[in-house]
Amino acid sequence: MKKTISKWLSILIPLALGIALIVYQYNSFTAQQLLEIKGYFKNANYFYIFLSLIIATFGFISRAYRWKFSIEQMGYQSKFQNNLMAVCACYFMNLSVPRSGEISRAIILKKYEDVPFDKAFGTIIAERVVDTILFFMFVIVAFILQFDILKNFILETIPFKKLLILLVVGVVFFIGFVLIWIYSNWSIINKLKQKLSGLIEGMTSILKMEKKWAFLFHSFFIWFSYLMMFYITIFALKETSNIGFNAVIIGFVFGTLAIGFTNSGFGAFPVLVAQIFMLYGISNTAGTAFGWLVWTSQTSLTIVLGGLSFLYLPIFNRK
Repeated sequence: MKKTISKWLSILIPLALGIALIVYQYNSFTAQQLLEIKGYFKNANYFYIFLSLIIATFGFISRAYRWKFSIEQMGYQSKFQNNLMAVCACYFMNLSVPRSGEISRAIILKKYEDVPFDKAFGTIIAERVVDTILFFMFVIVAFILQFDILKNFILETIPFKKLLILLVVGVVFFIGFVLIWIYSNWSIINKLKQKLSGLIEGMTSILKMEKKWAFLFHSFFIWFSYLMMFYITIFALKETSNIGFNAVIIGFVFGTLAIGFTNSGFGAFPVLVAQIFMLYGISNTAGTAFGWLVWTSQTSLTIVLGGLSFLYLPIFNRK
């Protein structure tokens, strides 16, 4: 019962937040502004939207290809097609329950390639660690390039005292978790430690793999494709086509952060991107239209590729 409630809360809370942001943003616009947004969608150059989808697809392919290096390091083999469909299914599942896609990805590999779940999941966690490091590189570059603008934006959004309180609470919780992990003899902690052994093998496979440089190349390429997908879309609207690359990087960073707030950025992505673009002279209506163009197109691609993957997986692996 508790698991069922927890599962539904993990779905409904981010979804409710996304809907609340959409309602808030909708109510903040006048009737004239809503007509402007409709006009942006009508007059957008969809060639650039389709181009961004092609770039995003190459990112999917690169992520699937990168995964095989970690799997091979542990002594397992997997078909590239299964890796790709597992990655597409992962993104699809994340649209409903945040981070559930990683579990689905490992389950698919276990089912069709007989790779142990904990080890497959360990490689996925390792990939996420690398992706997080690369994302923070974007964050650092963005803050270096536009420190004053971002500082003012963050302090206007969240007062300094609240930021300080959040930092202190986070540190306290982290220290408490570490102490419990090290000294506790609770059965649940011991079970987690046992499961962790397989995860650690998957995570450390990166350091041991023979093709680590190919792995790193694909890691950089994946994030390059994410950035270029976002960048290409600015040319779909006349109002955003002349925006500077510094603004693009910052919009990309905050858009990526928004994906963690709600189900794959539902509602939050357009709001945050519009707020960032307003700092660079782009109207709220144009920024909102841009945000929804990016989010809707990429989500549509995820639904199509993920849905086809779920349908084709049993057919492709039919014996």
